[in-house]
Amino acid sequence: MKTQMTLAAAAMLLGTVVTPALAQEKIKLGLIVTLSGPAAALGQQVRDGFALAVKDLGSKMGGRDVELIVVDDELKPDAAVTKVKGLLEREKVDFVVGPIFSNILQAIHRPITESKTFLISPNAGPSTFAGKDCNPFFYVTSYQNDQVHEILGKVAQDRGYKRMYLMVPNYQAGKDSVAGFKLDYKGEIVEESYMPLNTLDFQPELSKISSQKPDALFTFMPGGLGVNLVKQYRQAGLADTIPVLSAFTVDESTLPAQQDAAVGMFGGANWAPNLDNPQNKKFVAAYEAAYNSVPGTYAAQAYDAAMLIDSAVKAVKGDLSNKDAVGAALKKADFTSVRGAFKFNNNNYPIQDFYLTKVAKRPDGKFQTEIVQKVFENYGDRYAKDCKAAN
Repeated sequence: MKTQMTLAAAAMLLGTVVTPALAQEKIKLGLIVTLSGPAAALGQQVRDGFALAVKDLGSKMGGRDVELIVVDDELKPDAAVTKVKGLLEREKVDFVVGPIFSNILQAIHRPITESKTFLISPNAGPSTFAGKDCNPFFYVTSYQNDQVHEILGKVAQDRGYKRMYLMVPNYQAGKDSVAGFKLDYKGEIVEESYMPLNTLDFQPELSKISSQKPDALFTFMPGGLGVNLVKQYRQAGLADTIPVLSAFTVDESTLPAQQDAAVGMFGGANWAPNLDNPQNKKFVAAYEAAYNSVPGTYAAQAYDAAMLIDSAVKAVKGDLSNKDAVGAALKKADFTSVRGAFKFNNNNYPIQDFYLTKVAKRPDGKFQTEIVQKVFENYGDRYAKDCKAAN
């Protein structure tokens, strides 16, 4: 009895009411991201950003200790499903966070949500689950895939580019990227090229670009794809004559490998390291101190994902048994985002600002993306109107 009273008193002092049993049980978080192969840098950013947030929270959420279990999806849908089942059935996690790639998300979404476990995506945001197939157990802290690409389509249109060459990977997010770009761009598309996800040599495409002489290249090539493309593009002498408008191709996950080859190339994003608000300055400084590298959107969105979960756990006073209450708390998103204001649309995808960014070399020799202009403000995706189930 004495122990129980002490725990209760401590909980009240912290402003959190939890039962002794709940206080002793750890909240289990399963993080599934790509940690092997050319795309590993993206998963590492998510892992590190999320882990930093957990550390900043004192490894506790709502007064309960947190256990973080990290698994590698290997960028293989079958392997991802097997590992997710392990998180759900063996580890009995309370939340699943991930993944990076939309094809992996499409594979793991059903087993997670059907188990009535909350899935928080810190990156993948396909159109598939933004509209009529939205789900009350699925939340996204990044964006709907089309949106970032819409930025580049609008910029290309506003800058008067008459002829564009489009080059993307051949999977769902690549198709979404083209759809997003075309929403605002009304000029001529001279080529629409879909590349295998394991492409290493872009020379045949670069030869086409050189001969067709478009006004600009739009590309979405994440991870190792982007590293190879940017280096080869610069080496081919195209960077000085044909501008690059890109998404997830030149960012903080790829810049350490691309370096000077990427300087001056444009990107679209919902965030950049130089975004001017107190929470972001604190996050960027802490991330650089912890990992000696510049954080990218992957890390920032993962940091927000952890803070989102923490806000929900606090709101339900550490009791995760009432799924409706947890879902309502997640929906409220009562936390301070590194992006500033943060709110969910009715489909559990964010309503937020989007920016055109440009790669710069800092005085300390490191590379980062920096905001050039705000392109969209408080922008929700176009699929939300079809969502009913997430309301």
